[in-house]
Amino acid sequence: MEILLETDRLILRRFTDADADHLVELDSDPEVMFFINGGRPTSREEIEESVLPRFLRYHRESEAFGFWATIEKSTGSFIGWFHLRPEPDEGLLDEPELGYRLRRSAWGNGYATEGSRALIDSAFADLGASRVWAQTMVVNTGSRRVMEKAGLRFNRLFHADWPDRIPGDEHGDVEYSLTREEWRARR
Repeated sequence: MEILLETDRLILRRFTDADADHLVELDSDPEVMFFINGGRPTSREEIEESVLPRFLRYHRESEAFGFWATIEKSTGSFIGWFHLRPEPDEGLLDEPELGYRLRRSAWGNGYATEGSRALIDSAFADLGASRVWAQTMVVNTGSRRVMEKAGLRFNRLFHADWPDRIPGDEHGDVEYSLTREEWRARR
């Protein structure tokens, strides 16, 4: 098992082909998927032919960026994933995007904040990032709270053109970010 990061309660490791079942289970929960596509599950076929290969490709192409399976140390259970990656359309290596998707059973335990803080610290301390950012829907208060607790600050409101209509998307999306200077000042 190749570990990227370890926190007090979490292990973030590289994905493997054996993680397909974990991803299918995660993406089968309508509540987990609600702010992604309105609650539609991701099919096993899509996981095996598109999602997991994309996650694995990140690991082949970059030591620093990608998607990491997240394991709860005390139980050894897969609880979801985190990602740190360059903006897909722009590829700015010094301004990676932070993201996460956790099982509903992991919600409310501080895991999203703990993993996010670890990746933010790694982005600045190890990767030389100048800025880390994340985005979500305005109405996704849980994710917004995680971003704030992880140290990111509200940056802007915008309206993304999403392929799926989701209740609340008319309110728009928000971006939160933290610069290297802000990160240094808070340490």
